[in-house]
Amino acid sequence: MHLEEIAFHIAPGAHAVLLLDQAGWHGSAELVVPPNITLMPLPPRCPELNPVENVWQFMRDNWLSNRIFKSYDDIVDHCCFAWNKLVDQPWRIMSIGMRQWAHGY
Repeated sequence: MHLEEIAFHIAPGAHAVLLLDQAGWHGSAELVVPPNITLMPLPPRCPELNPVENVWQFMRDNWLSNRIFKSYDDIVDHCCFAWNKLVDQPWRIMSIGMRQWAHGY
């Protein structure tokens, strides 16, 4: 359903390439990929090619580490707080995901 939703929003005549890490749940023999989408798996063990890995690390380093959580709900509350705090800082998300080598600097 997720791929169908993405495909629906792709401009007519355009084609999308979705980069995926090699997590086991990103593949299935039953997966139907719409014709206007290509799935491209990243090489294994290459977090430098997946900037979201740095986002998770930033959240752990700044808002989620060195804590003792009291319950599952406490974990969820802290994670929601961290995510919402980060979403309020789009410039930070861009800087975390920036790769100087990818932009010719």
